[in-house]
Amino acid sequence: MSCREGLMSPQTETKASVGFKAGVKDYKLTYYTPEYEVKDSDILAAFRVTPQPG
Repeated sequence: MSCREGLMSPQTETKASVGFKAGVKDYKLTYYTPEYEVKDSDILAAFRVTPQPG
């Protein structure tokens, strides 16, 4: 199918500065907030990851 058939929307161009840029960011800059306090309305989740060989 092509967008000419009207079934798919045309591709749009995105700018990296609007969203995320590729690369590895320091953990403390993106996720860690030491002064954060859990609220009653927060949903907390924990995941168990089992290492796999390879």
